[in-house]
Amino acid sequence: MLVLCNAPDTAFAESLARTLLERRLAACVNLLPVARSLYQWQGQIETADEIPMLIKTTAAQYAALQAAIQGLHPYAVPEIIALPVVAGLPAYLDWVAAETGSAAA
Repeated sequence: MLVLCNAPDTAFAESLARTLLERRLAACVNLLPVARSLYQWQGQIETADEIPMLIKTTAAQYAALQAAIQGLHPYAVPEIIALPVVAGLPAYLDWVAAETGSAAA
């Protein structure tokens, strides 16, 4: 699976990424350059600079990963969007599974 999440700043993104890796909930986390987000929140249009995160995990670890992000994230409603990986280099998918202690990526 590929999980998308935005962090409020680089320090939090790095801390969250390390925690997910240490708990073996993710095999890899990419932190992208700052992105400007515009969104509706409580009836207002808001803007924020955020750090996009691309989190590589497995379906078997998704529930625990979601719970960890929710528990650690400072946002009341953090972005957590899971996308299925329908194909990929078998050796890479095997590595993701091995790093997360899962049977399949």
